[in-house]
Order: sequence, then structure tokens, then C-alpha cells
Amino acid sequence: MNQIAPAKAFTACPHDCPSTCALEVEVLGPSRIGRVRGAEENSYTAGVICAKVARYAERVHHPDRLMHPLQRVGEKGGGEWRPISWDEALDLVAERFVQAEARHGSETVWPYYYAGTMGLVQRDGIHRLRHAKRYSNQFDSICTNLAWTGFVAGTGKLAGVDPREMAVSDCVVIWGTNAVATQVNVMTHAVRARKERGAPIVVIDIYDNPTMRQADVALKLRPGTDGALACALMHVAFRDGTADRAYLARFADDAAGLEAHLATRGPEWAADITGLTIAEIESFATLLGRTPRSYFRLGYGFSRQRNGAVAMHAALSVPTVFGHWQHEGGGAFHSNSGIWGFDKSLIEGHAYRDPTIRHLDQSRIGAVLTGDPGALAGGPPVTAMLVQNTNPANVAPEQRLVRRGLMREDLFVCVHEQFMTDTAKLADLVLPAATSMEYDDIYRGGGQSHVLLGPKVIDHPETVRTNHFVIEQLAKRLGVADRPGFGLTERELIDDMLKRSGYRGLEALERERWEDRQPPFPEAHYLEGFGTKDGRFRFRADWVGMAAPNRPPLSMGLLGPVVDLPSFPDHAPLIEEADESHPFRLATPPARQFLNSTFAETSGSRQREGRPELRSHPDDAARLGLSADQRVRVGNQRGDVVLPLRIDDGMKPGVLVHEGLWPNGAFENGEGINVLTGADPTAPFGGAAFHDNRVWLRPA
Repeated sequence: MNQIAPAKAFTACPHDCPSTCALEVEVLGPSRIGRVRGAEENSYTAGVICAKVARYAERVHHPDRLMHPLQRVGEKGGGEWRPISWDEALDLVAERFVQAEARHGSETVWPYYYAGTMGLVQRDGIHRLRHAKRYSNQFDSICTNLAWTGFVAGTGKLAGVDPREMAVSDCVVIWGTNAVATQVNVMTHAVRARKERGAPIVVIDIYDNPTMRQADVALKLRPGTDGALACALMHVAFRDGTADRAYLARFADDAAGLEAHLATRGPEWAADITGLTIAEIESFATLLGRTPRSYFRLGYGFSRQRNGAVAMHAALSVPTVFGHWQHEGGGAFHSNSGIWGFDKSLIEGHAYRDPTIRHLDQSRIGAVLTGDPGALAGGPPVTAMLVQNTNPANVAPEQRLVRRGLMREDLFVCVHEQFMTDTAKLADLVLPAATSMEYDDIYRGGGQSHVLLGPKVIDHPETVRTNHFVIEQLAKRLGVADRPGFGLTERELIDDMLKRSGYRGLEALERERWEDRQPPFPEAHYLEGFGTKDGRFRFRADWVGMAAPNRPPLSMGLLGPVVDLPSFPDHAPLIEEADESHPFRLATPPARQFLNSTFAETSGSRQREGRPELRSHPDDAARLGLSADQRVRVGNQRGDVVLPLRIDDGMKPGVLVHEGLWPNGAFENGEGINVLTGADPTAPFGGAAFHDNRVWLRPA
């Protein structure tokens, strides 16, 4: 008997990754998917996706997926639940929100969300309810701020050279991103340049991760010293005459001032700071000087250190000094988030935003929930929350504070989730959520240039609901469903946004599946001028006065030690330097098989990752008398965790690495690695420095 081939559907990866891959999905029935592949016709995805998304059926059809609304029974975190109906659950949320507002005012309710889905309807619709009810705003500081700010400080715009141009480069520099693990499509185009053009791949990072192991030139820095390397490279360019002075005269603001500033910041100076050798720095600078088609792919590692804005700006200045921007396959790229021009006013309810409503810093959720007056912006305590698309009990910094806040008996927390996450375990009410395969949405790729439709591929289980459904139903119960934007379907909201934004609308996007919005070559290479007022690249950064993609509202002001930011590219010693009591630097980069806390629930990803562990250089382990697989305790002023030790000669002495994020329960004491990470605001506009921690290490 001939078997009927599975139907094929096209959609997009919904997860918090710059690649935003176009997907081909096998549809095995009305509510079941099979294999997931990268769409070959999409010129960026090019048929390649990460292994974890290729196993997406394992997640959609996981036996532990939440299937019914659950109400807490007994004490918080006790793990006892009773099933209730959807109507009962939504009535309860509305009732508790109304009670909280009556007691403390509307700002006591804090809808808290992030990027568990990057769909613009299912993710951002929470703002429509927020603004309609005048609930507290959220300042989204946790992921992008430092990198985005540093990039725009130079270019004036969050956009760069088409990432597909890596394939025609003569040198690809991957700096501050473990692309093999987190942005596999970067490697697709970089490896093509190596195969077809003999282009070396240069990787700059802090340990031998999978990307560095594929490098032709591997530069292993001490954490937080990227700015020093960048300065030394530019010093050599001016010293040896490989700086493109004609280009700088036309396109840069103060090349003479930069050259004078860099006079004392040569390879010897940088070697002492970075831990690289003088020869490594000189050799890399020579390579850049003789290779006009050098492409700098700058990653989100810059957003994970306290001096990240300065470091990003310094790294971005390197291809400017060499004049790489002028050439196909040359220049720099971080994100295309500045090219879309989407008008999300109906999705987010902009018509009823109240500028007097306070903003609470997403990264400082621990301080907010434990009543810190500064974190609360002088307003009332947070006593009610709706959490969608994020897992702060696991992913947010200062985990002990976060958990202590979530455990407050006077705080009502409703979590809308697909699995029983660490946050859901501490909630009062848990609502089961649909996956991206089960609803309509629209996506755009920060790491590329496509707008992608993510249509519903299968039906969701009868007992789970979409984010959009929950927002709509709460609006009805809370008396704001008559406001603009409510009462529309996902498809109607998508069509409205596209047409408001000058796109052709849903029908055209549905027909073509995606739309390439890459700016033309002269614009992407800034050959008609940079995005600054005078069209010149800014070597002299205006950290206080600059416009930024995610600048805090005026009510929050500048954040972090802004007075310590240098105006010219430099090494800014704003990091948590090791000291006598904390002789190690700890970084917490992502594991290959997880994406933040997502996929940590699937057996395929967990088996491939093995176990949570702490990596240490052999010399450090020997000095402390530690052996492989030994239980060790690592800690600082924020707390401590216990992990098995992995001795790894790919580490730098004095540096420790834990790859995650593992669920808190995977650790010996039920506390995860973010016990050790800080939430202190970073300059100039905030952010969470997850890779920037000083710690001590001892036997457990």
C-alpha cells in the first residue's frame, strides 16, 4: 500500500534568537507535527536550523506539557494543585487584580513578560491590557541594552551590512557570540566564505566554546577586556599606515582625536589587560590591514558585561578605522532591529498609554518584589502579576531575591506557560499556553532581514489557550474590551500593523511566506552617511545625549555609573574585577541545546547537555587541590551554588564558566546559577551583566 506523504507547512521559529529561521514543518494530522527543517528557499536560513528546533515535535507533544489550569493548594512552592476550569481561572485573575487595585491603586499590578515567543501579537499584546488598565510599565533591560547602545553610539542606527555578505568576505570576525550554539546561520555564511574564498574565520571570546573550536584564528580574552583589544588594533592601524585616512576624513567625526587618544594604547598595553600575547594582537591587526573585505559579526556577549556599551562601540570602531565598510563583504553587523518601522499601536494599545505611570526595571524584579523603594520608583508594592513568555525565577539575576519576592503571601501571581517552570511552581495560578505551531503570528529577524509570517500549523489541545486569548478574556472581565485593539483576531491585528507600517498587508505576506527588507548596499554600508545628524561615525560617543533604541523613560533617567564612561573607545574598568576574596571571574554563557530556560524540559536537549557543571582551568584546579567531577561550591556576596567540576584546558586561568540555563532543580540545592549574577544597573541605560561576576571557589 502506498503511504501518503505528510503535508508540508511553512512557519517561523518563535524563539529569542537573532536568526528567526524560516521553517518547513511536516504536518502529520490536525494536531500533530513531525520533522522540522529549515526552509531552503529562504536566503538567510538556507535550509539550516539548530538541532533543538529540528526536534521541535518533542517539545510540542511532550508528555509533561501543561494541559489544564491549576490553582495552588497549600503553601507557595509546595507543589500541590487543583484543576479548575478556564472560566474559573480567568474570573479569579480578574478578581485578584481588582482587589489589588482597590487596595493600592492600578500600579500595584505588574504584567511581566519577555521573549519566550518573539511573535509581535502573542508577545506584545500584554501591553494592550497594561495600558488600558494603567498597570505598571516594564522597562525591558535584560537582554539587548548594552550592545544596542554601543552600536548606535557609533552608527546612529541599529542596522548594518547584510549578514549574507559574510559569504563573500575575505575575513570573517565573530566577536562576542558563540554562533555554533546560538546562531547557527552565522556559521552557514561564514563557512561558505572559508570554503569558496579561503577566508579565515577569526573568533574572539573568553573560552574554547564550539565556535572558537572552528576558528582559524582564536583570540581568547579575559572577560570584559574587548575594548582594550579594539584599541590596540586601531593603534596599529594608525601606526602602520593601514588606517584609511581618506575614508575617515569623509565619514568619521574626530579621527585625529582618536589617533591621539590611542597613542598610549598599543599591543603591549592591551596584552597586559586582555591576556593575549603581543604577537597575537599584532598578527590580527596586520590581517585586518591587508583585508579590505573584513566582516565583523558582533554578538550579544557585549550585553552581558558592565562595560559592554563601551566595548561594543570600541569593537565597532575597528572596521571604521580600517575603512572596511566601503567594500562588499566588509563592515559590521549586530542587529537589523532598526529597519522594520512597525507601527504596533493597535497591538499594544498606544492610544491609551499614560506617561505618568511608572516603569519598573525588568532586570531588577528581585528588588521590585522585595520592596526596594528605589526599584519601586516611589510607588506602591507590586501585589499582583500576570507572567507570560518568561521564567524569572530561573532566568533573572539575583535569583534569591526573585524567589523571595515571588514567595510573598500578599503577592498574587498568575503564570501562563507551556511547562511547569521554576516560576510556575511558585505561582498561585498556572494557565496552560499554546505553542507557536498552534496560533497565527508575525516575526522579524533581528539577525537578518526578513519579516516572516508564522501561521497556525496545527490545532492546539482543547484545554490550552493562546496568549492573545488570555489578554482578550481578561479585558472583558476588567471592563476595557471596548478599547481600540481589543476584539480583533490575531490575523486582523497582523494585517492592521502591516498596512499602518507601509507593508502590503497580510494577504501578500501569506502568499509569499516572508519578505526581505534588507536595505540597499549603499545604505547598509553607510556609504551615503551614517545615521547620525551629520552622517559621520561617532568615535566620540555622547553617552548622555544620544538617542538609543531602548533608552529608559525620562522618569528613570540615566542608569549605572555614567560619569565613568569614556568618550573615545577605551577599556572601561567597570566590570566586577577579581579581588583577594573573589579571585575568579565567572561567566554564564548559553548551552548549545537550551535557549534561555526553553528546551531544558526536553529529554533530547538534556541528554545532549549531560549535567550542569563548572569549568575551570587545570592550573586553577591544581592550585586549589580540586579534581575532575569533584563537588565544588562557587559563591560571592549574592549566594553560592554547588556543582561538579569539569577541568578544561580550553579555559583561561582565573576564569570559570557555567553553560546554562539549567532548571533550578537540576542543581544540588535547588538553586540555579543566577543566584550569583547581579542586577545592579549598568551604564548608561541599564542591562543585566550575566557574564560579569567575581566569585570564590572551594571544595563542597
